[in-house]
Amino acid sequence: MAGITNGQFCSKMSIYGFDVLTIGGYNADQNAINAGLKIIERGRPEFNITENELYNHIEEEIKLIKSHNNYNGQVSVNLRSSSPKPIIEISKIKELDIIEINAHCRQPELIESRCGQALLENPEILYDFVSKVVKHCKKKVSVKIRANVVGVDDITIAKAINDAGADYIHVDAMKPGYDCADFGVIKSIKSSVDLFIIGNNSIRDVESARQMFSSGADGISVARAAINGTLPFDLSGV
Repeated sequence: MAGITNGQFCSKMSIYGFDVLTIGGYNADQNAINAGLKIIERGRPEFNITENELYNHIEEEIKLIKSHNNYNGQVSVNLRSSSPKPIIEISKIKELDIIEINAHCRQPELIESRCGQALLENPEILYDFVSKVVKHCKKKVSVKIRANVVGVDDITIAKAINDAGADYIHVDAMKPGYDCADFGVIKSIKSSVDLFIIGNNSIRDVESARQMFSSGADGISVARAAINGTLPFDLSGV
């Protein structure tokens, strides 16, 4: 987790011209919430919101973002859940533009709860999960994945997400052992699916952003570089 990305944080980011601001990841079902409590117990920052309170909380956070500096971009919410149902429920929020399924977080507690990265273990289950969200959700659907997970074929996962009807694939192009993104995995996914690809990982300056685009990403996301609430480089010319 790069940090707590909430309405207050995103409001600070609204001045930088991003097309989409994302809040979360939130724990959307009881399995994920229980995992989140365990993460808090070992000293990691984590949202602590009950399942009954989550809908109203997200609704208020989106209102905060869209009212700040007359922000006219889109707002996305990243959700962790072991089943599609709570994600479909959250998608009903009127002001929400994009719902993002978290198949990315690798904390052991979340994986044990069949959330986050655990969804990558079986492409058929992931396909079914995403298909249900797409079918019952009237918003655009994104799926965030982590690349280069041991035992996971990134192309098979990307094709499952594509075939399930998602609009975006958000790829953390993590390259184990390296302090840079795996641009090769972005190229491979680009040549395999028709999805809009959001490239993520190690976007820390203009050059790394340009590399991500030249590798085939249709968009990029910035996390750790903006963790302090400011963006230390100018992306307007990329």
